[in-house]
Amino acid sequence: MVFDYGEVISHRTDALPDMAAALGVPVADFEPAYWAERDAYDRGCPHQEYWRAVGARLGLAVDEATAERLTELDNRGWLGVDPDAVRLVEDLRAAGSRLALLSNAPVPFARAAERQPWTASFEHLVFSGDLATAKPDPEIWDELVRRLDTRPEACLFLDDRQVNVDAAQAAGLHAHRWSDAASARPRLRELGLLP
Repeated sequence: MVFDYGEVISHRTDALPDMAAALGVPVADFEPAYWAERDAYDRGCPHQEYWRAVGARLGLAVDEATAERLTELDNRGWLGVDPDAVRLVEDLRAAGSRLALLSNAPVPFARAAERQPWTASFEHLVFSGDLATAKPDPEIWDELVRRLDTRPEACLFLDDRQVNVDAAQAAGLHAHRWSDAASARPRLRELGLLP
C-alpha cells in the first residue's frame, strides 16, 4: 500500500496567510506565486532559491533569514494530519499491510515529516525532493518500485490527484483516487486489506 501525503494523510496547509504576512503581501497575491514555483521546489530546488523565486513573482527580495522563516511556516502548515487517515494507516499496518509513502514534497519538509509519530507505520518514506523527480513522471514509479523491492502490480497507490492516479496505473500499479478515509475503507475491505 502506497499513500500520497498532501491532502491524503495531511490537511491542506493553513499557513498561507502567515507566509503572506511574513512577506507583507495579501494572501490573494501570495498564493498564486507560492504554487507557481512549487513544482521546482518539490523536485529538489533549494529552499532559498524557491523563496527567492516566489518573492520575484511578487516584486520582493527575499533574504536568507526570511527564507528560513518562510520554510519553517511552510513545513508547519503541511504537518497537520487528518486523524481519520492516520487511523486508517494504523489499521492497515495492524492488519499486516506493508506501507509506503510517496509524496511530492521539498527536502526541508521531508526532513520535518520524517520526525513525525505517524511515520512509524511506514516501512518506506519516499519524497520527490530527494529524487529530483516528481509525480506524475515515469521515473518516480520506477524508483518507488525499486526501493520497495517489489513489482508494480503488487502495489496499490492512493492519491487525491487524478493525474497521479493515471500515471501510477500507466506504470503498472493499481491506483485509486482518494477522497477521504471513510470512503477508502469499504474498498480496502473488498480487497481483503482490512477486516
